[in-house]
Amino acid sequence: MGNVCGSRAEAVDAPTAAKPTATVEPTEPAAPAVTTDATTVKPEAPGDETEAASPAAEVSNPPKKLKIFLIFYSTYGHIYKLAETYKAALETLEDIEVSIFQVAETLPKDVLEKMHAPPKPDIPLADPHRLPEADALVFGFPTRFGLMCSQMKNFFDATGMLWQKGALHGKPVSLFTSTSTQGGGQETTIMTAVTQLAHHGMIFVPAGYAAGTIMFGVEHAKGGSPWGAGTLAGADGSRQPSEGELEAVCVQAKAFGQIAKKLAA
Repeated sequence: MGNVCGSRAEAVDAPTAAKPTATVEPTEPAAPAVTTDATTVKPEAPGDETEAASPAAEVSNPPKKLKIFLIFYSTYGHIYKLAETYKAALETLEDIEVSIFQVAETLPKDVLEKMHAPPKPDIPLADPHRLPEADALVFGFPTRFGLMCSQMKNFFDATGMLWQKGALHGKPVSLFTSTSTQGGGQETTIMTAVTQLAHHGMIFVPAGYAAGTIMFGVEHAKGGSPWGAGTLAGADGSRQPSEGELEAVCVQAKAFGQIAKKLAA
C-alpha cells in the first residue's frame, strides 16, 4: 500500500513542478490513481467478508432435533408410568425432542367407573394425522387377551389415509406393554402389534436383552421381553412397576433413541 500511495504523490507533484499549460493539468494522472486504488481495494473483499461471516452463521443454526412422538393408552396408570419413564430417558440424550400423547378412550364413563379406573392424566390426545411430523414413534399399550387393547387398535385403524400415501414408511418404532400376569401376553401383545407397523412400512426396533441382568433374573416376577419393556399389573391392577422394570424401560429408550438418530442421519 505504501508504494501505491507514493506513486500517487509523484503523479500529482510532477505537474506542479513543471507548471505546464492547462492541457497538462487534466485528470490523466488521476485516472491511473483511481485504477490503482480499485486494484488495491480488491473487489473480492465483500466475498471475504461473507466467508468470514459463514462460521458465525453456522453457529447460530443449532442442529435439527430428532422429533419423537410417544403415544400410549393406560387404564390403571401402569402404562402411563412406563411412558413417563421412557420419555425422561429419551430426554437425557442430545438433540432429541419428545412429545407425549394418549389415545382416546372408547369405553363409556359408567363402565370405567365400574372398573374402578382412575381419571385420565392431563395429556393431549394423539391425532393420527400428525404422525408424519415425527421422525420416530413409540407406542405403549396394555394387553387384551394377548393382543393390543382396542383403544390403541382404534387409533391405528384411523391411519388408513397415511397407509395409502406411505406417509409412515421407514419410521423407526419402539413398543412396550403391560399384562396382569407373566404369561398374560408380554411377548404376544407386542409381537402381534408388529403387523400394524409392517403394513405401514415402519421399522420395528426390539429391546433385545440390552437390559442385561434385569432380563435374566428369575428371583422375582417381572414384565418385559426381547420384544419390548413391560410391567405386571396383577389381577386387580394393584401391583405397580418395579425398579427393575423401570430400569429396563430406560435402557430400551436410550438404545432406541440412538438407533433412531442413526437412521435419521
